[in-house]
Amino acid sequence: MISEHETTIRVHYHEVDGQGRVHNSNYLSYFERGRVEMLRASGISYKELESTGLMLVVRMMHVDFHAPAVFDDLLVLKTRLGYCHGARIEHHYRLVRPRAASRDEAALEATKTRLTGASQQESSGGDLIVSGRSEIGCVDATGRVRRLPAFLQLNLRGDRDGDS
Repeated sequence: MISEHETTIRVHYHEVDGQGRVHNSNYLSYFERGRVEMLRASGISYKELESTGLMLVVRMMHVDFHAPAVFDDLLVLKTRLGYCHGARIEHHYRLVRPRAASRDEAALEATKTRLTGASQQESSGGDLIVSGRSEIGCVDATGRVRRLPAFLQLNLRGDRDGDS
């Protein structure tokens, strides 16, 4: 299984709240999208995994909010595997708004920054929107904890806290 993956996410209108910002609950959906796409990029179908009677369920989710995202933002979700062993998988997430590529986009970005407030700059050239971490457990159809299948296990014990 690969240990890092990037997914592009376009903010849809139905994902924003009355303030015009992405509602906080949507970030959990973005994280799930990142996990599923990371599996897919590894050649693993979550649907096929479930057909074996195993499911991956969220045990813990932590989100830190850094700056708002707004309708039509094009964001990049960086999903990184922190730990994968036994019955647990830990993921780390960084959702960024890349810096604008053109002068017109830069002007639009400056307007958004004025409307939404100051944003934290990501070293990769963008605004850090949210960061987070999740722990996923493997269970069977009855809800009993089961070891991850061998093709999902990647022992990164030295990376348990997400240090690279």
